[in-house]
Parts: sequence; structure tokens; C-alpha cells
Amino acid sequence: MESRINFSEAKDTATTTLVHEEPRLKTKIVVAMGTCGIAAGAREVMTAIIDELSEKGFSDVHVSQIGCIGLCEQEPIVQVFRPGQPKVTYGYVTPDKARMIVNQHVIDGKIVGEFVVAIE
Repeated sequence: MESRINFSEAKDTATTTLVHEEPRLKTKIVVAMGTCGIAAGAREVMTAIIDELSEKGFSDVHVSQIGCIGLCEQEPIVQVFRPGQPKVTYGYVTPDKARMIVNQHVIDGKIVGEFVVAIE
């Protein structure tokens, strides 16, 4: 039995599906967890973020980790990506500052200016 795939039809179907299914946009929080970040306390920062989100009942926020982003002197580093807004990078983040970032930036939408390293 010979099976043929109509690639043009498959492409059209995939494109139609992608165009018509509106992706669900989520706020993302990324913690830099390279060796320098871990040594500076990034694990505790990530735990504080997850705990604060859980306490506030926010399950629609994606929290993840990345390796070193090259700003070792400003570790621990946290980046916040909110749909429709620029990426905000925070430096010298402690667990207390992380909770403040969650409450003010992630939940209330207000950038915590005193901890900002970059806005892109």
C-alpha cells in the first residue's frame, strides 16, 4: 500500500490552525541559575517567587530558570516578561525583593524601579 502526503494541504491546515487558535499569553518570570547566580542566592530567590505566587493564588504565571546571562556582578538576576510589555531585568534580587517584584510588577503591573538593571 502506497501512502502519499499532500504537503500543500497539510501546510494549509497547519497554518489555518495556528492563525485561528489564539495562543494564551502568560507572564513569565525567569531566574538566572548559573553558578554565579546560585552562589549569590538564586535558589532562595526562585523559591520565594514560587511561594509568593502560590500564596496569592497565581497559577497562570510561568516560572523558569536559565543559565548565566553575563551579568554575574548583579546576581541574583530575575527577568519578568509580561505580554505586551518590554522585558524587565532585575539585579541583586533577594527573597524579599523577589516577593516585592511578584506583588508590584507581576500582579499589579508596576515596575519596581529601584531594582531594575535593564528594560528591553
